[in-house]
Amino acid sequence: MTKHSISFIAAALLSTSAFSAEVAAVFDAKNCKAEYPKASLLNEEQGAVSMAFLVSPGGDVLDSKVEKSSGFKNLDKAALKAISACKFKPGTKDGAVAQTWTKVDYVWKL
Repeated sequence: MTKHSISFIAAALLSTSAFSAEVAAVFDAKNCKAEYPKASLLNEEQGAVSMAFLVSPGGDVLDSKVEKSSGFKNLDKAALKAISACKFKPGTKDGAVAQTWTKVDYVWKL
């Protein structure tokens, strides 16, 4: 095999891998906020919750889960509920709109 043909194979492999990339769904954090739970406000609870959302090609949440708790069940539930109700910009697979998982961190701060 010549040096030139090896370069071509490498370029071909790189170009196909670029198309097999998955791009996660996103949402507009400015327009999609959770309401601070009253009990959490009274108890001065704060923290960050890490969540994962399965987003449909239409931008709706199909499934969700807490991956790392804020340390407060009320904050975790409120964030999961609020973000699940948001409309997402769908993700893509191989350049086409597709169902994808996306991660969202939500910070509760007083």
